[in-house]
Amino acid sequence: QVQLMESGGGLVQPGGSLRLSCVVSGISGSIRNMGWYRQAPGKQREMVAFIARAGGTNVADVLRGRFFITRDDAKNTVYLQMNKLKPEDTAVYFCNVYVKTSRDEMSDYWGQGTQVTVSS
Repeated sequence: QVQLMESGGGLVQPGGSLRLSCVVSGISGSIRNMGWYRQAPGKQREMVAFIARAGGTNVADVLRGRFFITRDDAKNTVYLQMNKLKPEDTAVYFCNVYVKTSRDEMSDYWGQGTQVTVSS
């Protein structure tokens, strides 16, 4: 049973910071890319950032410089550090991971999401 458990969301004032965590459990195989997406009310889900197995990262252009993604493979955990938060960052943030389940197969998994609200 694969589980992705996000945590760290909450209410923060504009300019504040939050750190999201996602712990992956129950997998068979090796975790490859790990990432974060978000979905604001009335909007489609959008990519926030992802990080590859070797540590290479990509962050959405509009978020680069404020958002940072890291991973701890010993803990099967991916983090999203969010700084200088703006009201438009308000969304449900979802963890997403890709797992190599066999030599020629890859599977992806999603967490339930954690709410981030930026408001004064």
